[in-house]
Amino acid sequence: MAHLLGAKDLSIDYPTRTVLDNVTIGVNSGDRIGVVGRNGEGKSTLIRALAGVQEPDSGEVIARNSIRVGLLDQDDLFPDSVSVAEAVVGTRPEHEWASDPKIRDVITGLLSDVDWSARIGELSGGQSRRVSLASLLVGEWDVLFLDEPTNHLDVLGVSWLSDHLARRWPTGTGALVVITHDRWFLDASTVNTWEVHDGVVDAYEGGYAAYVLQRVERERSAAVTEAKRQNLLRKELAWLRRGAPARTAKPKFRIKEANALINDVPEIRDPVSLSRVATTRLGKKVIDLEHVSVSYGDTTVLHPLTWRLAPGERTGILGANGVGKSTLLGLISGVVEPSSGSISRGTTVKLSVLDQKLDSLAAVRGDRVSEVIARKKTSYRADGVEMTPGQLLERLGFSSAHLAARVFELSGGQRRRLQFLMELLEEPNVLLLDEPTNDLDTEMLRAMEDLLDTWPGTLIVVSHDRYLLERVTDQQYAIIDGHFRHLPGGVDEYLALEASPATRALSDLTARDTPAPSTETPEPTALRPGSKEHREAQKERQKVEKKIASLRQTLASLDNDVTGVDPTDHEALAALDSGRQATLTELGELEERWLELEILLD
Repeated sequence: MAHLLGAKDLSIDYPTRTVLDNVTIGVNSGDRIGVVGRNGEGKSTLIRALAGVQEPDSGEVIARNSIRVGLLDQDDLFPDSVSVAEAVVGTRPEHEWASDPKIRDVITGLLSDVDWSARIGELSGGQSRRVSLASLLVGEWDVLFLDEPTNHLDVLGVSWLSDHLARRWPTGTGALVVITHDRWFLDASTVNTWEVHDGVVDAYEGGYAAYVLQRVERERSAAVTEAKRQNLLRKELAWLRRGAPARTAKPKFRIKEANALINDVPEIRDPVSLSRVATTRLGKKVIDLEHVSVSYGDTTVLHPLTWRLAPGERTGILGANGVGKSTLLGLISGVVEPSSGSISRGTTVKLSVLDQKLDSLAAVRGDRVSEVIARKKTSYRADGVEMTPGQLLERLGFSSAHLAARVFELSGGQRRRLQFLMELLEEPNVLLLDEPTNDLDTEMLRAMEDLLDTWPGTLIVVSHDRYLLERVTDQQYAIIDGHFRHLPGGVDEYLALEASPATRALSDLTARDTPAPSTETPEPTALRPGSKEHREAQKERQKVEKKIASLRQTLASLDNDVTGVDPTDHEALAALDSGRQATLTELGELEERWLELEILLD
């Protein structure tokens, strides 16, 4: 494994603090490195220095002779007057670049919706960013440094980029160093992790999932006092191990150690308890969309759809940019009027929207954070504990000094966190999140997910962040060519539908002939207390509760059994996985039946 470049005793100081302090780190051929850390800790500074763009205050960066280094910075690279074609392929004649399959692949993967002759100044911020990424990827590089390459990419684009980077270099050659808050992309594209914090860089073996495990181990063995952060990591580790086994399939992820760390960690969410609370707060009816469509002139954005939101429902919405996801949220919130059909809302619905534009902070941008929070309720309940707004702010990464800052002085990520906190303190029972991960680092995403785990209302999330969708929602829907459809197979099914023209055509035909699936089951009528039916329902509920407890023990036993199986014994692993999936299916059916009985006995 040849050494390509590295830093020796690298230090970089800013006026208020030291960002990198005597850092020594190297990049070798074959490396695929993800860089993580809180916003402002120096991730971008580190890769800019390694790429030779930023001069260190002391130390040096040493690169092997004649290596080619490419950098995707967060700043736009091209003047407004440059055309897309010039930016991507320069002045090369069309027959030259069009005959190169690599260049065609990049253009198709990133710029299929961009006018080839348009000027950079005419593009949206997201399109301009994708042009910069495409311009970099059509070149030949020995080392690629990418700073937030997944920004402005939808789920399909992120999947394409991951595949492109996986086949860009032959095995053992080239090197990738990437900063991103997209944790799915980190796991799919990297095999090593650098964490930048407190002026130092800690190296971890493995992608994001392995990094979470090793960091918990390090913090526990070192008796670190950051108990809150460690608990969040352990909770995420439990989800990685239990809820998404495919993520932990890499050989270097040590399953036995993971199980030892999460034995005492409860399930991330208790769906029965949350559904019970949600039903109490919301009643039986939430929001019903009946044969609703949206058109602007001759353009149909959403074809007729029927969707009945249930109490405690946690749904993720997928779709390419501009297909109508935000329009759908507007229908639910009442901001967008349907062109046809009807929308009805339950009388107890209290809805909040976390939008992309930070509109809710516009009226308070000149106020101090402490003043903004003081106008809200004085406590919030999370994980069964009453917390003050100040404690919630601390949990979301704010220091006491931030309380005195004015809202406009906060960074984009801090304003995003403040907006999220303000929505929670309104105590909504229906929460709509439109791209909530913008400007947030992985630490803050973890804190947000932790708060959402115990939030009992109806949650609808629109996001291109696959990891977040799979982490906080229980089901996914997609908007494809204006049609709204359920995805029993989750994000993988959506990617397959988008990748296959034949499948998409069949999907569209089905969507035209069949209304979108409804999440609502026929509402049972409450039984009269003391009646025979009421007593029988009580007995059935007791049996269901016992069976649920038994199945949960079975799941725990199956998880433990996995640790004793030889990783190469595929038949045994497949049998255990089959048993686990069957148990999960039965458990889900019983939990739905329990909720029906609870309504009958209400």
